[in-house]
Amino acid sequence: MDSSASTIVGEKKAVIFDLFHTLVSLRAAWGDRLPKVHEILGVSREAWAGQLGGRLHDLYVGEYLDAFEAVSEMARTIDPAIPDEAIKKAVESITETFAGALIRVPVETSEVLASLKARGKRLGLVSNASVLEIGAWDRSPIASLFDSTLFSCFTGCMKPDRRIYEMSMDALCVTPEQCVFVGDGGSQELEGARDLGICAIMVAGMIRDVFPGRIEERRQHADLMIEHLRELT
Repeated sequence: MDSSASTIVGEKKAVIFDLFHTLVSLRAAWGDRLPKVHEILGVSREAWAGQLGGRLHDLYVGEYLDAFEAVSEMARTIDPAIPDEAIKKAVESITETFAGALIRVPVETSEVLASLKARGKRLGLVSNASVLEIGAWDRSPIASLFDSTLFSCFTGCMKPDRRIYEMSMDALCVTPEQCVFVGDGGSQELEGARDLGICAIMVAGMIRDVFPGRIEERRQHADLMIEHLRELT
């Protein structure tokens, strides 16, 4: 595709965005101060990572809609004796980490969304996220800019499942040809969009410092790759 990102967006009625690593960044919000949940729980890093990885799909499709219950089940599978207080602290640590990203939104993100909104573009958000990650969404300065917001834990399906894109398009009243999807490419989201005939734009800026080795593979599934969100305007 030869057109620039701004030209493509200019021809569309709606822009559907991914959230984490596209619009907001955990690293930008917290740097190297990310909490070590396994230490709070008193378990090994490997054991906690194993539980989290094994239950990620269930978390994302809404099998757990209570944050305490989710962490409790994972933690007590490792060690049934972990006290409630430790689990509460772990939940607070996780939710506040994500709150930092949702509240401390990069200036560029806010400006680009506001600019697109001012130009009459319908804005959608489609995010693979658990209840642990989005508790502070209503406090985010960009939340009110979206015409449709879909978190996978509340829809029961996650990217790249076609249903979640279709839900977004239905809410925005657009067809695949009338919208563009913008994301960092995680969770095969670009493939999911393109399979439906949606133009897929990959934005690499936020993942270049976090997952630089994944950029080249992901860009193969995009119609166009940009470095910064401002290129959309």
